[in-house]
Amino acid sequence: MATNTVDLHLHTTASDGTETPAELVAHARAVGLEVIAVTDHDSTEGVSPAVAAAAGTGLTVIPGIEISTDVPEAEVHILGYFVDVADEHLQTTLRMLRESRRGRARRMVDKLADLGMPIDWQRVQELAGEGAVGRPHVAQAMVERGYVAATAEAFDRYIGRNGPAYVERYKLTPVEAAQLIIRAGGLPGLAHPVIEGAAEALGKELDLDALLAELKAAGLVAMECFYTGYTPETTAALLAKADRYGLVPTGGSDYHGSNLVGPVLGGVYVPPESVTRLRSIWERKRTDQENEPPMNADTRR
Repeated sequence: MATNTVDLHLHTTASDGTETPAELVAHARAVGLEVIAVTDHDSTEGVSPAVAAAAGTGLTVIPGIEISTDVPEAEVHILGYFVDVADEHLQTTLRMLRESRRGRARRMVDKLADLGMPIDWQRVQELAGEGAVGRPHVAQAMVERGYVAATAEAFDRYIGRNGPAYVERYKLTPVEAAQLIIRAGGLPGLAHPVIEGAAEALGKELDLDALLAELKAAGLVAMECFYTGYTPETTAALLAKADRYGLVPTGGSDYHGSNLVGPVLGGVYVPPESVTRLRSIWERKRTDQENEPPMNADTRR
């Protein structure tokens, strides 16, 4: 049983996780977690079911999101905490991102067929279920057909950024994603700024200081300093940067499901005070917004 009580980076069947929101909640309670954030890729569809499943159990579910964004030759993921899932602008943008994922996955299937590795598009959709179709589902279909031994190999050899079947899709910039989250009443955070031992190379080495300076100016509140696979040295270096830029150090497992090789639910220690600090900032911002005077003829003069 995990001794950690906080996990702020979790996925469900609303994106590429294998557990439904209710199953994730039950699993989180079983391992002793007290606070979780549901942060599906480009979707908040898993949030309300998770909140409903956790009602009256003592488990707190923070409404979250993880948005994939582009920088030249690399990819950056922006997390959102305490987002208003009913925000119309947020949902319109997320639908656009999910449709782009779906179209990209379909074109990847076509490219794989051209490479002599046909897979059934219907099967890819079945693997996605009710969640957003993504590359992990293409990779799973490749494993089933025996083209690769594991999904990591599919990314490494074929559908990763530098692979022959890779296809670009519509993405926001990191600043645009942060602004979208803020507009939806949430707090933006930088996800896993260092990927150690990742199957897919992120391209050129990111200038983390330049990225943090740009995002801080756009309203960045947090950075993931505690993450699956991070060494103590990496965590210490990221904590120093978080302190330098005035960011709340957050973290999580990036759990996708117990039947997958990878992160363990609640397997990464995240300080409970990270949640306290996030909630304090969110409540203060919400109070400030409520106290803003209405825009009328008098206040505009």
